[in-house]
Amino acid sequence: MNFSLSNILHMIGQWLLTPCLIVLLLLMIATVWQIGNLIVEFFIEHRKLTADIPKLLKCIHTDGADNKLSLIQESKLLRRQKEAIVKLIEAKGIPKASLTALAQRLLAAEEERYERVTAKTDMVAKLGPMFGLLGTLIPLGPGVLALGNGDTATLSNSLAVAFDTTIAGVICAAICYVISNIRKRWYESYMISMETLMECILEEVAKDA
Repeated sequence: MNFSLSNILHMIGQWLLTPCLIVLLLLMIATVWQIGNLIVEFFIEHRKLTADIPKLLKCIHTDGADNKLSLIQESKLLRRQKEAIVKLIEAKGIPKASLTALAQRLLAAEEERYERVTAKTDMVAKLGPMFGLLGTLIPLGPGVLALGNGDTATLSNSLAVAFDTTIAGVICAAICYVISNIRKRWYESYMISMETLMECILEEVAKDA
């Protein structure tokens, strides 16, 4: 009975090797894709974000309500930041409580978007070592049996697969971990800028009211 159960477990373990290798290959493709996305994001968005937030705040406070919209549109903020702040400015006719709720909703939507972006690389960073370890342990079973039978060719093949899967999983995890940290620093800065500007807009709206 125990022999049959161990055979079943062995068959299941060996059957899982191919799906494990496929997942690792997909994780490597996803990692390369995320590297490209990060480079594009840096040159298209982050590098061009040169808005002087203190200066912009001062201009909003001194130029009056009529110029708020043009100040934001002509600033060097990110496109999504401009869109959110413009929505807040255009809704200035509603009560302050509702305007504050709108500002919170816009901030929450932006934060949710950033979390979705970083969740992809966070997932690869977690799954990489898991499937790398799985791909390491599965071939070791046949490798140990081959060692007992003196079959060095099978042993070397098993060890090669084990090492390759470990390397692939660790590399994917390390790269995606770095990408996640870089993006989280960027996005935290974006959110602080947006929140500061929205608080300034709310103060001006309250003053105008």
